[in-house]
Amino acid sequence: MKADWTVRLARQGDIPALEQLIRLSVRRLQADYYSWAQIEAALGSVFGVDRQLIHEGTYFVVQRGNEIIGCGGWSKRKTLFGSDHQTNRDATELNPASDAARIRAFFVHPAWVRRGIARAILEECERAIRAADFKEIELAATLPGVPFYAACGYTSREQMSASLPNGLGLPIVQMTKNLL
Repeated sequence: MKADWTVRLARQGDIPALEQLIRLSVRRLQADYYSWAQIEAALGSVFGVDRQLIHEGTYFVVQRGNEIIGCGGWSKRKTLFGSDHQTNRDATELNPASDAARIRAFFVHPAWVRRGIARAILEECERAIRAADFKEIELAATLPGVPFYAACGYTSREQMSASLPNGLGLPIVQMTKNLL
């Protein structure tokens, strides 16, 4: 069955649609894993648009007609997760010979889960990461994302907690994949 959607690089003009998609995806798909207070505090800090990824051409969207139904990307910067509004970002460029590339900010519209959208984005990211000569990938998975990444060959390393503006923490799992 051929998909009726396409994967393309994100553009600056997509940002309003991405913001809307991220809020919808997080509120619906993460509600069974995190409290409402954690979700609302994470929106805009941990979960949100990272314009640097769009600017660098490492962020993808899945589009069906005029609607964006999925997004995600990768980074060659040290920051592991977080939106533009996160204050502890590190834009230091990673060295492909010694550092792991980062998978970042995957979100899918709740009506489109389990249809290969996130996997298609991940495959685009992994192709680009290999082309950039990285040998390893690292990510910070949300609890509902762990099974997806594990099914795609990522290994759990450690559970961490992302600090939220309201003083709560958001449990996440550091995961890696060796490309050799």
